[in-house]
Amino acid sequence: MIQIEDTIISFDLFDEHFVCDLNNCKGMCCVEGDAGAPLELEEIEEIRAVLPLIWDDLPESSQEVILKQGVFYIDEEDEPVTSIVNGRECVFAYKDEHGIYKCAIEKAFNEGKTNFKKPVSCHLYPVRVQKYDEFQAVNYHRWSLCNCAVKLGNKLKVPLYKFLKEPLIRRFGEDWYEQLEIAAKELQSQT
Repeated sequence: MIQIEDTIISFDLFDEHFVCDLNNCKGMCCVEGDAGAPLELEEIEEIRAVLPLIWDDLPESSQEVILKQGVFYIDEEDEPVTSIVNGRECVFAYKDEHGIYKCAIEKAFNEGKTNFKKPVSCHLYPVRVQKYDEFQAVNYHRWSLCNCAVKLGNKLKVPLYKFLKEPLIRRFGEDWYEQLEIAAKELQSQT
C-alpha cells in the first residue's frame, strides 16, 4: 500500500486492469447486491434536487420505494446509502433499449439537465473508499460480475487507476491524482 495525504491506497489500483464492459455485464452492479450505494451527506440534497428531472425515467417499482422511504436509508454500518428495490436494485437504475441497466441520474447529467453526475461511490466503482478516524482506505472491490471488465482491461492494458482517473480526481483532487501517477511510475520502475 502507498500513502498520499490522508489516503492509504491498495497496490491493486496499479496492478489490476479494468475497463467496464456494459455490453457483457449489462450494468448488473446497479442491480445485484444487498445494499444501496454509499452516499456522502451532501449528495442526498443533490439527489433530491435532481429527482423531478429523472422521475419519468424511473421504473414504477423505484418510484414506489422513493415515495415510501425517500432516496436513501441508513445501512447496518450507520451510513447513508441509496434506496433499493426488493433488497437489491438501486432505485435510480433503469433499463435502456438494449437491456443494459444504467443510472437515471447520470442520464440527466449526460443530457445537460444537471451538474450532478451520480453518487461518487458509483462513479468510483469498483474502488471503494472506507473512512477511518485518521485516514481513508482506497481499495479495489473484486466481484465476479466484473470479470468481463477485468478481461477487457487486461486486453487493453488499462490499469484500474487510469480507468478511474475522472472519478478519482472528482473525489480526491487533481494534485492527489498527480501524486498517484508519480507513485505508479515509481512502482513500475521497480519491476
